[in-house]
Amino acid sequence: MMPVFFATELEGVATYWRIFRRDGIGLGFTSHDQALFFGGVMHHAAPGMVPSAIRKTANLTSDSAEVSGALSHDAVREADLDAGLYDGAHIEIGAVDWESLESTSLYSGTVGQIERGKHGFTVELQSAKSALERDLVPRTSPVCRADFCGKGCSLSSQRFLSRKAVEAVDYEANSVSFAGLTGAEYIDGIVRFLGGPQVGVAFSVVHSEGSQLFLDRPLAPGLLGGTMAVLRQGCDHTLATCHYRFGNALNFRGEPFLPGNDLLARYPSPRQ
Repeated sequence: MMPVFFATELEGVATYWRIFRRDGIGLGFTSHDQALFFGGVMHHAAPGMVPSAIRKTANLTSDSAEVSGALSHDAVREADLDAGLYDGAHIEIGAVDWESLESTSLYSGTVGQIERGKHGFTVELQSAKSALERDLVPRTSPVCRADFCGKGCSLSSQRFLSRKAVEAVDYEANSVSFAGLTGAEYIDGIVRFLGGPQVGVAFSVVHSEGSQLFLDRPLAPGLLGGTMAVLRQGCDHTLATCHYRFGNALNFRGEPFLPGNDLLARYPSPRQ
């Protein structure tokens, strides 16, 4: 049975937050001035973190909430925010009676946009209803709309996965190198480190030069040579790649031969 809060004039009620990052780390915080342990999670005292208004609706409109706070607690480090460890993390906000430790969840969702200022940060939260805002009607496109090795593609990701050790790290170029790697097939692919400060975070490969892969997000200091990583090849979603490289043109989810929007702006050219 869900506890009833604010039934009397004076109650020991505090708010709490639980954050479950994609790298497997779970963190708990509370607005109380002392740490509270309940629900199997230790909630650290973080009175500087406060929730703004939480809006919940009974219809299909997406619920909204924000959490603002100061970068004061050791568990929330600025380097971790920059490293993207909180991107897409699951978050839960609720109320807890700091005397009886009875609690109830008021909001749950995922971390969206993170805005940082000089003295703190603001996290936009996205509820599960936000998935209903996606356009479910396929649109025509010259390239494949399916995620590589995802729904509609039919290819198994296990065929294109490999485990390799980091040979060198170039922080200035934001790239990593792997011995014996032909990088061209990994453009638009994924690199996921199995150790170091950004363990579990998925990086996209935006460019390659030989065995050197250039990544889409900044590398955090501390990544060492010899760190193991899981690499998955990429796909540029063109029909030529789908046919000649993967032999999967039958499942191509695009319309490469339809005229584009520029057809309306074309002018006839005189015959030579």
